[in-house]
Amino acid sequence: MFSVTVRDHMMIAHSLRGEVFGPAQQLHGATYVVDATFRRATLDADGIVVDIGRAGDALRAVVAELGYRNLDDVADFAGMNTTTEALARFVADRLADRARAGAMGDGARDLDGLAVTLRESHVAWASYERAL
Repeated sequence: MFSVTVRDHMMIAHSLRGEVFGPAQQLHGATYVVDATFRRATLDADGIVVDIGRAGDALRAVVAELGYRNLDDVADFAGMNTTTEALARFVADRLADRARAGAMGDGARDLDGLAVTLRESHVAWASYERAL
């Protein structure tokens, strides 16, 4: 399996519901390094997994939807905890939509899968992987 990874970052604010979250139940901020890895079994006609520039642009656009926002106020997240895992899935799903729509070039429509990793710090991160 071939893969290409692009990286960006986002700063968000949110609070989490449930005793398991302790002090994170209060409004707090997080800065995530966001890695998006695109996968395919065979290279496209140009010999690439995905156009790396377009993939970077797509990731930048998706994280821009969330950056510098209080996620508690975002309608897409009503009624859910915006855990790192849930945010990784959100970013992956948005990138999948963009790939299918051709925003990363026609070759990206044939990607086999993608994984998104949100790094909270140098010692903790969460990922979500999905097929395309």
